[in-house]
Amino acid sequence: MTTKINEKELASSIPDGSTIGLVGFGGMGQCDKILKAIGHQFTETGSPHDLTVFHTAGQSDKSNGIEHIAKEGLLSRVIGGHWGLAPKMRELIEENKIECHCWPQGQLTHLLRAMANRLPGQLSPIGLGTFVDPRVEGGKINNRAKATDDLIKVIHIDQEELLLYPSIPLDYVFIRATSMDEDGNLTTEEEPLKLEIISAAHAAKAYGGKVIAQVKYLASKQSFHPKDVVVPGYLIDHYVLVDDPETEHRQVPSTVYSPIFSGDVRTPNRSLAPLPLNVRKVIGRRAVKELMPSAVVNLGIGIPGDVIGGIINEEGLNEFMTLTLESGIVGGIPVGGNEFGVARNASAILDHEYLFDYYHGAGIDITFMGAAEIDAFGNVNVSKFGDRIVGCGGFIDITQSAKRVVFCTTFTSGGLDILIKDGQLKINQEGKFKKLTKHVNQITFSGKYASDHSKDVMYVTERAVFVLTKDGLVLTEIAPGIDLRQDILDQMEFEPMIASNLKEMDPSIFQDILRESGQVEVH
Repeated sequence: MTTKINEKELASSIPDGSTIGLVGFGGMGQCDKILKAIGHQFTETGSPHDLTVFHTAGQSDKSNGIEHIAKEGLLSRVIGGHWGLAPKMRELIEENKIECHCWPQGQLTHLLRAMANRLPGQLSPIGLGTFVDPRVEGGKINNRAKATDDLIKVIHIDQEELLLYPSIPLDYVFIRATSMDEDGNLTTEEEPLKLEIISAAHAAKAYGGKVIAQVKYLASKQSFHPKDVVVPGYLIDHYVLVDDPETEHRQVPSTVYSPIFSGDVRTPNRSLAPLPLNVRKVIGRRAVKELMPSAVVNLGIGIPGDVIGGIINEEGLNEFMTLTLESGIVGGIPVGGNEFGVARNASAILDHEYLFDYYHGAGIDITFMGAAEIDAFGNVNVSKFGDRIVGCGGFIDITQSAKRVVFCTTFTSGGLDILIKDGQLKINQEGKFKKLTKHVNQITFSGKYASDHSKDVMYVTERAVFVLTKDGLVLTEIAPGIDLRQDILDQMEFEPMIASNLKEMDPSIFQDILRESGQVEVH
């Protein structure tokens, strides 16, 4: 029977050294009321301490979610996918105050299902050749973790090489829903995402763990249509009822609740203002030219998630393809920014882990991803920059399986200033940091694995386009107005191969025009 529990009572009852599973995505879906209470309990009493936290996606938008428990001593180990929007957690990780293991987000969602079946772990080729491969770094992303034994193992089955991500028994899992009836059944009608709450609940139960649900509303028995129930009541041990949704249960960081993000209201696509013509839009416009008819498309965080959906909408290409976001969104126009993972006018909102089934199995037709560093071998780093640890999110799962990969990034960073005029590009001020470097700090995408498997990989910047070959990167296009030596070759730490038929990028990319529906060619 599901019983109500006070968040303070819950926090005080958690034994030291427990392993806790969290569910959320960025600033969405996290149990803020519960996590705040745990943080306060530790500050006041020093307990619970030395917790292990397991989570799939990032769990904060810089101020909420996992940030409430990002305290030295409270946590001893974290196994997760991303901390880019969790500055307090990053500080703990970077200063080696907690042990940190970074695994691919999709593998973490599927590991929950393996745990639900009491299997030894999740078996997959995803991660081979990257920093999660135990022959590289084993997913041990800070020095404290590197001092421990490998958790991930290399397994061979019928001469195929695979990675085994081990099961992590959970003592507690915290999941969030909108409503709960008197039998404990949960629905998610106001949530922007379903996430992996059913798999997380099953995983906890498989090892005798407790499932705690945070909810906004209580309903009488048999209030819900059976198909609307996302988690059945027999899986729920206790629930915490929200008092103040404004601070404890926001739908997305920008609002407590909007029917747009839950899919209950659709807005006219034409009501969205065109994006300004800047460096990010230029990169997005060039990337969009790689779309093909009827493609199933994935957009990653950063430039792709922020601008490509808007460009596709502006150019009337929505009907020619299906956009997806790793959070479970199908269709619509992504919001981007610190609300990456939600969209306006989605056609479907799937469970988080089920969309990764498609990514891993069928392989997305084309994915657009960001890149922080690229080297001569086509390796890409998005997970660790010097001492700054971000994590990989779903990047490895998606790029390793996709049929085509298009990386989208500025050529340099740190003060880059450009002028776009008359269909040409001019560099007013070069960025301080070169992104095309001799060696990436961490291999989040393996150029060798991609070339060995004949992957179609492209690297798009505002001034140059490269493709991956078995011999490394080849420069294939430069922007109009750009000097090959001064603006490209001198701004790289390696000398790329140059295509014999080096082309100029389409000048229309650099023109501030709104192209009408049906006038843009999809290849």
